[in-house]
Amino acid sequence: MFRRSFVVLAGLLLAGPAAAQQPPIKIAFIYGKTGPLEAYARQTEAGFMLGLEYATQGKMEIDGRKIQVITKDDQLKPDLAKAALEQAYGDDKVDIAVGTTSSAAALAMLPVAEEYKKLLIVEPAVADQITGEKWNRYIFRTARNSSQDALAGAATLKDENINIATLAQDYAFGKDGVASLKQALKDVGSKAKIVHEEYAPQATTDFTAPAQRIFDALKDKPGRKIVVVVWAGAHPLPKLMDLKPERYGIEIAPGGNILPVMAGWKQFPGLEGAIYYYWGFPKNPVNDWLVAEYKKRNNGAPPDFFVAGGMSAALAIVAAVKKAKSTDTEKLIAAMEGMSFETPKGTMTFRKEDHQALQVMYHWRMKQNPPDNTDLLELVREIPADELKLPVKNKR
Repeated sequence: MFRRSFVVLAGLLLAGPAAAQQPPIKIAFIYGKTGPLEAYARQTEAGFMLGLEYATQGKMEIDGRKIQVITKDDQLKPDLAKAALEQAYGDDKVDIAVGTTSSAAALAMLPVAEEYKKLLIVEPAVADQITGEKWNRYIFRTARNSSQDALAGAATLKDENINIATLAQDYAFGKDGVASLKQALKDVGSKAKIVHEEYAPQATTDFTAPAQRIFDALKDKPGRKIVVVVWAGAHPLPKLMDLKPERYGIEIAPGGNILPVMAGWKQFPGLEGAIYYYWGFPKNPVNDWLVAEYKKRNNGAPPDFFVAGGMSAALAIVAAVKKAKSTDTEKLIAAMEGMSFETPKGTMTFRKEDHQALQVMYHWRMKQNPPDNTDLLELVREIPADELKLPVKNKR
């Protein structure tokens, strides 16, 4: 009896140090914290850390391995994003990377993941090229892409006889958004026509000239006349409305945005659009926890647009590592292709063909009398993932 107990005890003593010596799971979190999209970056980071907390029940470990998050600010610059990812894979020896805020910066990171044969989870950059022609097998994306935005927007534009002008930022995000809208209108069977495209620099603050060109292109058209805005950062909607498009019977379709931006739209009750996430729409346990916990930690403020995205990326990583029982890249890829996982938006699924997360979107309407700057929107309908017929755009 003594001998048997001694053997068992010796085994436990040997197992203890081995378990304790398991290396941490290293995750690089790369974001554009410096620059005009700082709010997006900070929200994504907050959501990511909450997601790790939720998925690990506060332990911040997976299968006994501690999670170590290494943050890097790329300042929205493609060269810095590329260098940050090279450092993360090469010097920090991270297992997985997450990022980044700017689409242009994210595109610069894609070849680095392929060179190092390491996973990059793209969140929140949305340019189609990321899971399109610039994609490689090491890239997964929890963020929605421009086509999903466009398909959701197009689903709200099915009326007969609609003429559309677009206003977009003159870089990858804006150009992708307009190209995706064109395709999406065809895909949903809309008869709407795009009659004018207007691109403006990201730093534009005076929209008088581009708006006049848009108004001139639309004002004499029959039927509904709509300006679709594809814009990141400070939104031009209030300035466009100051120019009184209604005198020409022109409507503005602004898409979705973060709460501080949409709070400036309260003066336009009945305004409609499509959005990736709004805290009051999803009804599921993950979102219930996120809303309650975020409010508790942020003086009653609800989680915003990119908080949900960051949380989704974290939940995907934890689900993948648990499923693969490893942080080996090839095992993770095998586990993640076709993998479904729960998020604040409900179930997402990584499509095998391009690793894009398929997900619901939401058709919203501005409330008639929003009570405050966060309780703004009413749900027109949830647009199911299978209604968004997302084309495969890579060359796999």
